[in-house]
Amino acid sequence: MALVSGAVLFALVVVAVFGAAVAPYGYNEQFAGGQLEAPSGQHWFGTDEFGRDVFSRVLFGAEVSLRVGLVAVGISLVAGVLMGLLAGYFGRWLDDVLMRFSDMLFAFPAMLMAIAILAILGPGENNAMIAIGIVYTPIFARVTRASVLSVREEIYIRASRASGAGNTRVLARHVLPNVSAPIIVQTTVSLAFAILSEAALSFVGLGTQPPDPSWGRMLSEGRGFIEQAWWMALFPGLAIFVTVLAFNVLGDALRDVLDPRQRSALSGKGGGA
Repeated sequence: MALVSGAVLFALVVVAVFGAAVAPYGYNEQFAGGQLEAPSGQHWFGTDEFGRDVFSRVLFGAEVSLRVGLVAVGISLVAGVLMGLLAGYFGRWLDDVLMRFSDMLFAFPAMLMAIAILAILGPGENNAMIAIGIVYTPIFARVTRASVLSVREEIYIRASRASGAGNTRVLARHVLPNVSAPIIVQTTVSLAFAILSEAALSFVGLGTQPPDPSWGRMLSEGRGFIEQAWWMALFPGLAIFVTVLAFNVLGDALRDVLDPRQRSALSGKGGGA
């Protein structure tokens, strides 16, 4: 399954990078008299209410979803890892302040907070990236903090401090590399949720704006034609489902490889049953 997921995600990256060359038509190219055509040899995924090729729009939508996901997760990764490193390493009042701030963000459902942020910033792809990035920052902060707490009193950390190394050097050279495994796993899983969040925000009109193609926006547009043009909603929905599933399966595989202790613990529980 991990290999299949990797292949799917590799194909997604290829489509996102070379979508303009692969797509048979432009994402906003309209065919007069070709509205709501069923899937055919000319239009593999059919056409929408404006006569636009759904297959081409799904391909272009891959770039939008991947771009939003990568930027949003990049924001949460940098902010969350920094918070977690500082809170876990220094502890005391800094840990209390940063974790209380994290708890405050966690107190709200992720999508409601993203919608509230976009209500302030306004709808749009760039603002959606910021909103999703803020929403997922506490997750990275908690994962990083927990990992730092488990290594900060290790012998090599104490030896580095005893040799006169500064806190910045200790964090960069010794702490961060040794807590990177759970961060990598969380990054993969968060990419799935970021893409799903972008689709949800675009579905309600707060994410990517027309005519730019977004899988979530295409789902929203296809909702009104579900009975007469089922393909308008089916194919973007399948794209979201397969992409999110692939990222989650890859994240599970990476967890098994990078955190064998957790895999052993799960195997032990299964054997005991």
